[in-house]
Amino acid sequence: MIVSSQLLYILVLATVAGIILFRLYTVLGRRTGNERPPPERFERVGGATEQPQAANRSVLLPDRSAHAPAPQSDDPVAQGLLDIKLADRNFDSDHFLEGARKAYEMIVVAFAQGDRATLRPLLSDDVFHAFDEVIADREAKKEKVEFTFVGFKETKFTGANLNKSMADITVSFAAQFISATSDAEGQLIEGDPKAVRDVTDVWSFERNVRASDPNWRLVATSGEAGLQAH
Repeated sequence: MIVSSQLLYILVLATVAGIILFRLYTVLGRRTGNERPPPERFERVGGATEQPQAANRSVLLPDRSAHAPAPQSDDPVAQGLLDIKLADRNFDSDHFLEGARKAYEMIVVAFAQGDRATLRPLLSDDVFHAFDEVIADREAKKEKVEFTFVGFKETKFTGANLNKSMADITVSFAAQFISATSDAEGQLIEGDPKAVRDVTDVWSFERNVRASDPNWRLVATSGEAGLQAH
């Protein structure tokens, strides 16, 4: 009876173990050797494990062009104009030359007519004082000037310089006009009322590039037109 009870107990344990193994088998399945291998995180190339791509950590270098020194020119006039342009971004050499031609015509006509109101804002104090003396002398002698501006043959830059904030530009004007001066009795004392005269004047204009006033003023003159002031 004791042996039979032990045998029965062993059979019960074996049956329970078999049931457990069968349940595990049905849940986990069995390997056949053809199972698809689990995907690797990184592909292998040439036997080496490929590492994940690192995040883009490139550092942008500062744009050195903004701090690069200004290009140098062998032409001092071109270099001076470039220096002025770098100090005043609104400066344009062609626009300046066009304005200088207009200023030249306005000044020579106003000087001939004794028009101080037109001259005053276009001239520096020294130049205006020199022109005013000539006008006053003509008025005292009752001289009369007949003047007709004809045009330009050539205008060109002959100098340009930037000294701190003060820009100075010199322009050569090859111009044509008709000019004749008569005395109080109407007698011709200078010029020819019928002849076109060729003259070359060299004028210097100045402006503070840091000032809000965009106008340039005449600061020096020399040449053949008779308007000479320094």
